Amino acid sequence: MKSLLLVFLGGGLGSVGRYLLTLIFNNKSYSLPYGTLIANVIGSLLIGILIALFLKNQDWEDQYKLLAVVGFCGGFTTMSSFSAESIAYLRQGDLLQFSVYLLLTIILCMAFTYLGFQWAK
Repeated sequence: MKSLLLVFLGGGLGSVGRYLLTLIFNNKSYSLPYGTLIANVIGSLLIGILIALFLKNQDWEDQYKLLAVVGFCGGFTTMSSFSAESIAYLRQGDLLQFSVYLLLTIILCMAFTYLGFQWAK
């Protein structure tokens, strides 16, 4: 139960952070949703830093990882999780799995977003 609460708390904080970035940077006069882009880039950097720190400091409590990595980064952006998983394949030297995961994620997510949009129209 404590683990769920930590993920919940971190996820809530991350989601609020992402929302604030979109309020500040997503503007109809801009050609791109910069708030979302910034959240994805910052989240990816942050999850990389956190995972490296947790690997270096394996005596750190798992609850901190749940709060920061799973909760906050997961709430801030799912791109951070995708990036970390992709980098894990690269670190293992598994270029095939990396390529398959990358292509499947991009193609399927775009396709299902389009499909969901069409269904709800």
